[in-house]
Amino acid sequence: MKAALLPDRGVIKLAGDDARNFLHGLVTADILTLAPAAARFTALLTPQGKIIADFLVTEGSAAQANEFGSGFFLDIPRALDATLTQRLNLYKLRAKVTVEDKSATLGVLAAWHEGANEQAAAQTHEMKIGLCYADPRLPALGLRAIIPSELAAQAAAELGADLTDSAAYDAHRIALGVPQGGVDFAYNDAFPHETDMDQLGGVDFKKGCFVGQAVVSRMQHRGTARTRAVPVRFEGRAPESGTAITAGGRAVGTLGSATVGSAGGGRGIALLRLDRVDEALAEGGTLSAGTVPIHLVKPDWARFPFPGEKAQGKAEETPDR
Repeated sequence: MKAALLPDRGVIKLAGDDARNFLHGLVTADILTLAPAAARFTALLTPQGKIIADFLVTEGSAAQANEFGSGFFLDIPRALDATLTQRLNLYKLRAKVTVEDKSATLGVLAAWHEGANEQAAAQTHEMKIGLCYADPRLPALGLRAIIPSELAAQAAAELGADLTDSAAYDAHRIALGVPQGGVDFAYNDAFPHETDMDQLGGVDFKKGCFVGQAVVSRMQHRGTARTRAVPVRFEGRAPESGTAITAGGRAVGTLGSATVGSAGGGRGIALLRLDRVDEALAEGGTLSAGTVPIHLVKPDWARFPFPGEKAQGKAEETPDR
């Protein structure tokens, strides 16, 4: 198992008698049924249904007397800690809730297996120095732990993992095709369906109201998500993030994060207009990011219609797991 402290992640804590109902009424996931040692993937949206911030939320244990006791801990993009804290306080009104930005002292550690034993990383682990929970998006993403940032090496040892750098985790995430906000899509400019939150358990369509719920539900029932974050592969040097993706000279999307493996094969995540890509493939066109040819890779978690499936009868390939 490998582990890495993620410098781009921060932590917000919500506590108080109304914290559970308060958070449940705002975000896309069901928080009422969340229990300690479990986690939810969720987001706070604008009233128009676009993502302000996506994050993982876990519940502290009332049995712990330290700072990881009662309350909800939000594993968030570090760049959005001030924005999200301010927005949650704006919604708080008279609710008995405290919202505290803990990013100065707490960090997020990821731990995962590589190769054939990836699924084993989904097992939870009770930690002495923090909160540990399985990543709710995909079992292969492994574990997450909220810990005092200076104790990363100790936390990794407690999990039986070798501490490495965050680039190794990014390569693992990209290989699995899981998008990351701020790199693969822009906050305040993307709907949950466009970032595959509906595919990765980030939206509970049965929970009832949340901010932006009407728009998201309409997209779900009408199937109107034409843009999606999609895994791609390429050979050679990785194109820069933000490189335009074209098909037959026509713009169809943008490349987000990308990495090149030790064997030389590259993987990335692209935000694509699926209808335009489908048309290009049906006409025999090819995709490229700048001058680099790219090829779509359908992950096994994707349930949405994939470009090229109608013409070929199947996706070009599925990723190695």
